[in-house]
Amino acid sequence: MKMNPLGRTGMMVSELCLGTMTFGNQTAPEDGHAQIERAFDAGINFMDTAEMYPVNPVLAETVGRTEEIIGDWFARTGRRSDWILATKHTGESKLVRDGAPISSATIPGAVEGSLKRLKTDVIDLYQFHWPNRGSYHFRQNWRFDPSSQDRLSTVQHMHDALGALQREVERGTIRAFGLSNESAWGTAMWLRIAEEAGGPRVASIQNEYSLLCRLADTDLAELMVNEDVGLLPFSPLGAGLLTGKYQGGAVPEGSRMALNGNLGGRKSERVFGAVDAYLEVAQRFGIDPVHMALAWSAQRPFVASSIFGATTMAQLEHLLAASELTLSAELLEALDDAHKAHPMPY
Repeated sequence: MKMNPLGRTGMMVSELCLGTMTFGNQTAPEDGHAQIERAFDAGINFMDTAEMYPVNPVLAETVGRTEEIIGDWFARTGRRSDWILATKHTGESKLVRDGAPISSATIPGAVEGSLKRLKTDVIDLYQFHWPNRGSYHFRQNWRFDPSSQDRLSTVQHMHDALGALQREVERGTIRAFGLSNESAWGTAMWLRIAEEAGGPRVASIQNEYSLLCRLADTDLAELMVNEDVGLLPFSPLGAGLLTGKYQGGAVPEGSRMALNGNLGGRKSERVFGAVDAYLEVAQRFGIDPVHMALAWSAQRPFVASSIFGATTMAQLEHLLAASELTLSAELLEALDDAHKAHPMPY
């Protein structure tokens, strides 16, 4: 398993990251524990979670359950040191903290809650799940309008939050800071304020990124390469679309589409044609489409670690083989051609 630097933190993370958002919902606790052990045996040392998990759906009564499941494994095995552990502070949500946005006031309590559930003394990468000011992500890129933002309030929030995060660093409860569902401007401002006023430097950005969703390829990519900020792609399989399992109107029992219908807005008139194009490339080059999609994500020059999730152990075993692949220049060119023909299908 190839290892990559996590920003300028000094930590090295595996090119594949174990996502856990189904632990406690689609994935039973004992199956989640088995996945943790199998992923480690395969060379993965990086695991991502969030205080609001599990999802599909997110429910007030299950918020925090995924962290608890991971914490139970740490407590039972004593193997916390085997993993670089990432979690997230939920943004404004009626299901967490009565809708309070991220602030210097919420950070200490959110950190303490995650530490308690995870049964650990330190979080290696602490991320903000989405910005207070809103986001182009979650399929909002078609209509998100930043013109109503208050720049002074945003900058003050960043100063205050970085101060609170620095206090956590000094307490030893977090090692590094990351963003999620963030933009190029937002990331640049977090970097600038940390440099000018202090606070932990942004190490990573966890944004949706796949053959079907390449928003990070332009301005954000340039920022990440020049500032040593690693992308942590989530949904590198396009919420399962790139496996081909939903083609022809199929909706497998227990699948994500069976649970939430439109895959959070990813199911569209154009997406299945785009998937067909990528499946054709995989067939032409004699490669499994799942392995192709994951390997493509891992080989992008600004990606630190690609986050995948597996509902079952069989899915995990299938996914792990992607780490052994290096895609040829000809295959990469064919994928770019498919992207040009089917840009941003959702």
